[in-house]
Amino acid sequence: MRWTAHPRLRVSAVAVAFVAMLAGTALAPPQRAAAAEDLTALVNPFIGSKNEGNTFPGAAVPFGMVQLSPDTGHNTGYDYKDGHIRGFSTVHLSGVGCRIGGDLPVLPTTGEVKQTDYARYAAAFSHRDEQARPGYYRVALDSGITAELTATARTGIQRYTFPATDKANVLINTGQSLHRTVSTTVEVVDNHTVRSTITGRGFCQDTRPYTVHTITRFDRPFTAYGTWSGDRVRTRSRQSESTGRNGAWVRFDTTRDRTVEATTAVSYVDAAGAAGNLRAESTGFDRAAAEARTAWQRRLETVRAQGGGATLRRTFYSSMYRAFLSPNIGSDADGRYTGWDQKQHRAEGFTYYQNWSLWDTYRTQTQLLALLAPREARDMALSVLRVDRDGGWLPKWGYGTVETNIMTGDPVTPFLTNAYQAGLLKGHEEEAYRALKKNADGVPPADSPAVGRDGNKEYIARGYVPYEPDHRSKPGDSDLQQGGSATLEYALADAVLARMAHDLGHRADAERYAARSRNYRNVFDPATGFVRARDAKGDFAGPADPAKSVGFHEGTAWQYQWLVPQDLPGMVRLIGGRDKANARLDSFFAYDRLLENPARTAREVWVNGPYDYYNADKYNPQNEPDLIAPYTYLSTGAPWKTTDVVHAALTLFTDTPDGMTGNDDLGTMSAWMVLSSIGVYPVQPGGDTWGLSTPVFDRVDLRLDRQWYPSGGLTVTAPGTSATDRYIRSARLDGTSFDRTYVTTDQLRHARRLEFTVGAEPSRWGTAVSAAAPAIG
Repeated sequence: MRWTAHPRLRVSAVAVAFVAMLAGTALAPPQRAAAAEDLTALVNPFIGSKNEGNTFPGAAVPFGMVQLSPDTGHNTGYDYKDGHIRGFSTVHLSGVGCRIGGDLPVLPTTGEVKQTDYARYAAAFSHRDEQARPGYYRVALDSGITAELTATARTGIQRYTFPATDKANVLINTGQSLHRTVSTTVEVVDNHTVRSTITGRGFCQDTRPYTVHTITRFDRPFTAYGTWSGDRVRTRSRQSESTGRNGAWVRFDTTRDRTVEATTAVSYVDAAGAAGNLRAESTGFDRAAAEARTAWQRRLETVRAQGGGATLRRTFYSSMYRAFLSPNIGSDADGRYTGWDQKQHRAEGFTYYQNWSLWDTYRTQTQLLALLAPREARDMALSVLRVDRDGGWLPKWGYGTVETNIMTGDPVTPFLTNAYQAGLLKGHEEEAYRALKKNADGVPPADSPAVGRDGNKEYIARGYVPYEPDHRSKPGDSDLQQGGSATLEYALADAVLARMAHDLGHRADAERYAARSRNYRNVFDPATGFVRARDAKGDFAGPADPAKSVGFHEGTAWQYQWLVPQDLPGMVRLIGGRDKANARLDSFFAYDRLLENPARTAREVWVNGPYDYYNADKYNPQNEPDLIAPYTYLSTGAPWKTTDVVHAALTLFTDTPDGMTGNDDLGTMSAWMVLSSIGVYPVQPGGDTWGLSTPVFDRVDLRLDRQWYPSGGLTVTAPGTSATDRYIRSARLDGTSFDRTYVTTDQLRHARRLEFTVGAEPSRWGTAVSAAAPAIG
């Protein structure tokens, strides 16, 4: 794809340079990608490891339980700016905003073991001696030791190459993690094996405790060993238990054989589960690394993109990689898992998954996985139903075996209704509906750790969630603290649940939920023309200026006003019609400035800081509340502006460590990049509607699972797409002229070709009122 200056626009030298960098060198007419192309070579795991993207560069397989990666002192693990590694730990979540995981940091050292605090014994390193690819990480430490990491689904494998010494140590730190440690035990089992149990708690705020069991087996016997507790280091001590610093050390003689290999298995069930996982997945380092690379190659091959420059392709496939890192396997090799009732259960006929950042992922990553990984997405949906069965309520933001109650609204409903719309809940539709109805109409009991829709009593009685900033009944967030945004999120959830209820024949419920889906109108202030939180008395709360609004979680009324995908025609009418809605959208996106310089507008007007959510009247592409906003133009008769804004936002994604727009949030932002690049985006989360915009590639071939997608694949083409020729002139679906700005999930399921003709000027394509997606309900 060639990126050059638009002939109608004034483009600065900075923008031209940026576009040239994004495109790389000009390409010859696209050819079909060779089947043997190594797509893993395009992935840069360091993307997002700088400027609070909070990704990790270490080794993992798709959706694996283990993410073996270096920790440098950042609260979520790794920061590219740091110069010391404290250890290589087993558990990481990609792109979270709060500390979590980091269990069992392990570090090789030489000499006497004197320090027990990993901040003090951390090893210096340089990025010049560091490399990573999917499933593999390597770093040469300044101590003269080289560390290599790889992973299987439930194990992490480390290979250390020491200098010649009789005091080559491996420090196994159980007492320090990224989360708050409650208690740990460590045991040297024999001259090859160390076992540990780590109990921690907390994510952003406090949570109930969760426990990780590990077993580490070395490929050669120790020559010495010991433990530590606090500052005290003990030789030949086999066991240690502590609520503070705690760990074990083992020693090898590497004067002749300089290599030491260790495999650590993890279980959230018990020590026997960790041992079983070790037996089931033990393999040599090289074989594991090769199998991890093959697993990633197969995953990335589900999308074959042609055209685009080298930088764009690296950025795209790196985004795909991050989108497939989570949720994570939670069940052991024997099928056992720990449920949210803290009891042991067994998953039969499916794999149990955990780690649910639903407030983020329901908007993008959920749909991407249903499209490209439906087998895993099915098991993920069934796992969420197990959370309800075992723990008594559906999750909001789950980590491991506990609810954190972080973020607000009702994200689990669109998550599960999306699975329903994608056909992933066959045989479980009524089970899912019962759980969703309970969640939509009630509040968890006081003894439940879940908050659920804790604004439901007021919402159902008054039609809105009141803004009560000091309300808190349980650890975590409360919907009443963010009454404005919670009302909008509840209404969206009610709309998609109404559709599911109707399909299943629950007509009275469907009508009730459909009526509630219009509750967004109850927080619309006619005096300001914006959504606005109400207090317990029914009065509008906070400043009238929508840029300074209160009661909107990590955003403002400017950003949340577009979160009405279930009824955009209704919101447009409230604003005053298409012309006024377009004028407001133009102001929101700084559209005139964007046309002059898209990249600069994205970086200097839209983006302020990774956690700068408030006091803004502009689009914030680095957080979830307005991710959907660029696609609003599809419903206002100006679909070409969706392409302008989306393509400008895509410039924020690059192939460098700071190439993320804020936290990746378990693949949410990466999935936005992937779907927007393809030109097919879920504009009604939890529904069955996908908005269309111009792809950034000449051709994209999606390989789809025939069990759920009878066509077996979809090819999206836009020959000649570029910075100049980026406007859709016409579209065809399986050879038939297609004038709508959206397709349905059923159409994606059966279609084979979606073809765009593009040009340098906007056209009349998609501008008719009938071209926009209809309201739900």
